[in-house]
Amino acid sequence: MVSTSLKLSEFIAGFWRLADWQTTLPERREIIETYLSLGVSSMDHADIYGQYQCERLFGDVLREAPALRQQMEIISKCGIKPAIVGNPDRYVNHYDTGRDHIISSAEQSLRNLGTDYLDLLLIHRPDPLMNADEMAEAFYALRKAGKVRHFGVSNFTPSQFELVQSRLDFALETNQVELSPLAMQVMHDGTLDQCQRLGIRPMVWSCLAGGALMSGTDERAVRVRAVLTEIQEQTGADDLSQLVYAWVRMHPSRPLPIIGSGNVERIKSALASSHIVLSRQQWFSIWQASMGHSVP
Repeated sequence: MVSTSLKLSEFIAGFWRLADWQTTLPERREIIETYLSLGVSSMDHADIYGQYQCERLFGDVLREAPALRQQMEIISKCGIKPAIVGNPDRYVNHYDTGRDHIISSAEQSLRNLGTDYLDLLLIHRPDPLMNADEMAEAFYALRKAGKVRHFGVSNFTPSQFELVQSRLDFALETNQVELSPLAMQVMHDGTLDQCQRLGIRPMVWSCLAGGALMSGTDERAVRVRAVLTEIQEQTGADDLSQLVYAWVRMHPSRPLPIIGSGNVERIKSALASSHIVLSRQQWFSIWQASMGHSVP
């Protein structure tokens, strides 16, 4: 089943750190409008980001400027229930992908975000107790009510993806996964192969490995950074992060990188990476530096 109905921007704006940016309402609006002006229309959220505050902070902007909603695709995720200190009903981190929780979480996201519908809802993590039939019931109920238009998953293995898809008569739109030169598992475990086969574009989080590629001191990060520095000299890239985005985007599954920054210059730098074309040898030099050995 090929997924083609939802169109996302080539880069995704990630707001998992929005609460940490300590922005005023006008500053948050400026960040969102900057993304939109640069062609980044897809906005990635999750119910739990910022201890459940990030969606509301974003929604404050839409409540002030509702016309912005029609210029963007809003993505959210649900299914993670962290422990809450002092709350005996939430004493351990756990997952809940049951029908009722998916529906209630999506409805709460709508209230927080100040919108009538989500363009895309993802199940945040695979749940060992996941009942695919219940999940499908939640998806159908939300779609019938017009509250969510499209669905997908995040961090799912190919078999977990296939299980959920087997219960649906419409295509899952994406699998949001971690991919960077320091986290290449999805490139080798069949996840990105599945995306190619189904014609879906994976969304990619933590392309820069949480900053480790730029400043990590472990042997692997140092190796990769040394190779990136050599390639920067060869390509004339403005900074190493551009090469990382180019490396991620070169995969034939056509990943959609998430930019998790509110800094205008960093946003512009990430987008400029679309003009960088790595050679196969440059790409494999980065792969080799990460793995610590050559291909067979």
